[in-house]
Amino acid sequence: MQDQIIDLALELTKVTKAKIADLDQIMLRTQILSMNARLEAARAGQAGKSFAIVAQEMGSVSNEVTTLAASLNDVIAKNAARIQDAGHEMSIGFRGSRYADLARNAVEIMDRNLYERSCDVRWWATDSAVVNAAEQPGSDALAHATDRLATILRSYTVYLDLWIADRSGRVIANGRPQRYRDVVGADVSREEWFRRGLETADGDSFVVCDVETSPCLGGSQVATYSTAIRAEGAVNGKAVGVLGIFFDWEPQARAIVEGISLSSEERGNSKVMLLDSRFRVIASTAPGSFGQTYPLRPTDAWGHSLLDGKIVAYGLTPGYETYRGLGWFGCIESAATLGR
Repeated sequence: MQDQIIDLALELTKVTKAKIADLDQIMLRTQILSMNARLEAARAGQAGKSFAIVAQEMGSVSNEVTTLAASLNDVIAKNAARIQDAGHEMSIGFRGSRYADLARNAVEIMDRNLYERSCDVRWWATDSAVVNAAEQPGSDALAHATDRLATILRSYTVYLDLWIADRSGRVIANGRPQRYRDVVGADVSREEWFRRGLETADGDSFVVCDVETSPCLGGSQVATYSTAIRAEGAVNGKAVGVLGIFFDWEPQARAIVEGISLSSEERGNSKVMLLDSRFRVIASTAPGSFGQTYPLRPTDAWGHSLLDGKIVAYGLTPGYETYRGLGWFGCIESAATLGR
């Protein structure tokens, strides 16, 4: 609507200036006629004296109209520039606010998705097969745990793999041993997900790590969740191991940033991103930007600004239920003027 109003105002200015130009041409012809009339009146002598007065008056009126038209044209030109500037600011403000809403919506959708992941890890850590494998890691218990993890993975296709590590940080079972052959036996004692998972306060607690690429999972982008596996699956039981679950990040995140509601013109001039708390790009409609730092300088939880001639709109994660979020931002970068 704002763009239509601006277009109408500019079109009215254009038409008015064109009509003033036509009036200038008429006044020019009038001045020429007035000059010719005075010349003819001079030739006529005394008989043309009264006609000369009329011709001179015509010339005066023509000059006044020409001066007025020039003044009007100057005013219109200045106001047209002001209208265009105001319209540009209005358009940027409207689009910036809309993009900020969409950016926040993108990170909200992801948070709702990740909230479910936090529920999954706490639930599966109490599974009897998982608990038995961590407490008494015999061959039968480990085989049963592997089968159980594989069953979960067949139902929950958003995960790449699920790992059980003992208290020392050695992986003792995973759900896809045929695909990821080098996982069992791996030392993960220095991995963040293991260390922090082992230190969780109780069975209601969990850990989520920043999105990273995992060499053990074929270099895939993963969001890793973990929690301690506790004796007898009790909420306050002793930690006997750690369950790590690896969310297949890239396809899920891509679906969210590509699903944002933009027009075809906006989509061709925009980039939709998810940024972590360090402003690293963790998802984007622009290929190849994963891990790059984006120069976002938020002044609030929601807003927009101009950066290098582009609108940069953003929204901070509000979290979802018991999932507080990780300080991530949804972000949309778009050309200030569409079509360029």
